[in-house]
Amino acid sequence: MSNSSMRAPSSIGDIFGAPAPRTFLGLPEATIAEGAAAAAAIIGAPAATPYPSVGSYCAGAPAAIRAGIANWSGALHHMDFDLGGKMIPDGVRVVDCGDLPYAEDDAEGNRRRITGAVRTLLDGGAVPIVLGGDDSIPIPLFQAFESRGRYAVLQIDAHIDWRDEVQGIRLGLSSTMRRASEMPWIERIVQVGARGTGSARETDYRDAVAAGVSFFMANVVASSGIDPILEAIPQGADVLITVDVDGLDPSIMPGVIGPAPGGLLYWQAASLIQGIARKARIAAFDIVEFVPERDIQQTGALTAARLVANAIGLIARQKG
Repeated sequence: MSNSSMRAPSSIGDIFGAPAPRTFLGLPEATIAEGAAAAAAIIGAPAATPYPSVGSYCAGAPAAIRAGIANWSGALHHMDFDLGGKMIPDGVRVVDCGDLPYAEDDAEGNRRRITGAVRTLLDGGAVPIVLGGDDSIPIPLFQAFESRGRYAVLQIDAHIDWRDEVQGIRLGLSSTMRRASEMPWIERIVQVGARGTGSARETDYRDAVAAGVSFFMANVVASSGIDPILEAIPQGADVLITVDVDGLDPSIMPGVIGPAPGGLLYWQAASLIQGIARKARIAAFDIVEFVPERDIQQTGALTAARLVANAIGLIARQKG
C-alpha cells in the first residue's frame, strides 16, 4: 500500500465532502426581501455602534463563525444529536442573507440598516438570526420589534450592560440592556452569566434590579443549574435571545475582548436555549462580541456556530 493511500484527511470536511460554502453550513443564499419568505433568515451585522477607542473590533465575526462550522456543511442533512434529528426538518426553509454593509464612522447608518433589515424579515414572517458584531447590535435589532407585540429578553453575558453612556455614547455595547429596558414592548428581562468586573457601577446594578431584571449570576448557574432561569421565562412568551459570547467560559470561547473565568459551558448555554424553546417562542436570536483574532484553532468560532445551529434547529421546529 502506498504512503499516499494511507494519508490522513486534512480535515473532517474532506470526510463528508464539504464544499467551500459562502453561507452558514451551505444554506441557500438570499436577499433580505427573499429571506422574509423563509421560516428563518441569517443576517451578518459586522458593527452597530463601536466605541471610538476600540473601533469595529468584531467586524470579522460573521465570516469567522460561518468558517468555523464550514467543515460540517457536507453533513447538513445528517443526524444532529443536539436536536434529535436533522438541523432543519423537511419542508422548512432557512436562508443566509449575507452581511449588511457597515461603516466604522457611521453608527447611525449601521443601526438603521440593522433595524431595516430585521423589519423586512419580520414583515414577511421570518425569524431573524443575527451574527454580530459588537454588543450594541441588539439595540437596533430590538428596535425592529416595536408595535409587534410584547417580548421577553434572555441575555447571556459576562456583563450587565446597564451604563447610561460611555465616552458620551448612549447606544454602545455597555448600554444594551438599559436601552432595552426603555422599550415599552419589552416586558421582561432575564440576564444570565454575569461575573467578575466590567463597566457597571453599583448604581447601574441597582437601577437594573429596580427595573425588574431577573439576574442569574454565573456562580448561581454553576451551583443551581438552568432550571431556575427557565422558571423566570413566562410560559408562551415571545423571547428575544441575545448571546454575548464572553458569557461563555474562555475554555470554550477564547475569542473575546474581555475574558473572565467561570462562564457558562456549552451544554449550559445550549440547554438553556432548548429549554426556552420548549416553553416559549424564539422570536429572534443574536450572537455577538466574538473576536476572531483572539480565537484558538477556531474553538470559539465552532462553539458560537453550534449555538447558532441549535437556534436554527429549534426555530425551524417551531415554524414547521
